[in-house]
Amino acid sequence: MKAYLFPGQGSQFVGMGKELYQNSEARELFEKANEILGFRITDIMFEGPEEDLKQTKVTQPAIFLHSVILADSLGGYFQPDMVAGHSLGEFSALVATGALTFEDGLKLVAARANAMQKACEIQPSAMAAILGLDDYTVEEVCQMVSEVVVPANYNCPGQLVISGSIEGIDKACAFLLERGAKRAIKLNVSGAFHSPFMEAARVELEKAIEATTVRPPACPVYQNIDAKPYTDPGAIRKNLIAQLTGPVRWTQTIKKMLEDGAASFTEVGPGNVLQGLVKKVDRSVETKSAGL
Repeated sequence: MKAYLFPGQGSQFVGMGKELYQNSEARELFEKANEILGFRITDIMFEGPEEDLKQTKVTQPAIFLHSVILADSLGGYFQPDMVAGHSLGEFSALVATGALTFEDGLKLVAARANAMQKACEIQPSAMAAILGLDDYTVEEVCQMVSEVVVPANYNCPGQLVISGSIEGIDKACAFLLERGAKRAIKLNVSGAFHSPFMEAARVELEKAIEATTVRPPACPVYQNIDAKPYTDPGAIRKNLIAQLTGPVRWTQTIKKMLEDGAASFTEVGPGNVLQGLVKKVDRSVETKSAGL
């Protein structure tokens, strides 16, 4: 069975999508996106500067555009039996499988990015990647810290990103290094994504998601919140809302997809981060990029 994966924030690079733009159908979608967003995101994607591309309000729609337009360009070659997206990538997966229209997906991603940016400005917060420890130990230490610190991204065995207050993240990192973590790296992000600090964003995005039509996808979508496959629009909508304050269970998602018969994984979007994470779960499985 073929599984297709859609990347999240952090996969962006200056020049992304430039080759795709040469195709007339892709160009039409890019220009439609410029019109919907109210600024020429293509200029930033293709030419930079990098600092502008790193802004959450630009990064998220940029990665979404690259992913869904790349999937569209594959035409009949895009025939997944199952799909999943890492955080933001879940929206790309839903558009690629027909659960959301291109326009609705882009509007939701733009609303999500703006809501998350505003939530970050309400209270300073942070994230850190913990390398070389099992999930249980990281979870245990997070519970020990008196400030808000939670597991945010279960990326692969031995790599779990934590999210919380600045003081809480500093304390957790110190404790985790004492417990044997190889590294505890504070991430260059604007705030604590996938944590209670995103509650204001969740409330704002919930209204937009509830007002958006969601259709049954062409194949099961494995969602971040619990790593299970979904085709029911109501459940998909509920899980999208919960995703903002809940963890990305990527390790569990890949394991579940393998358990359900996935024999190959194709990454659709910029970069190859997800292929690397899949290999950390199962070295023997086939992984590849959709290209461009």
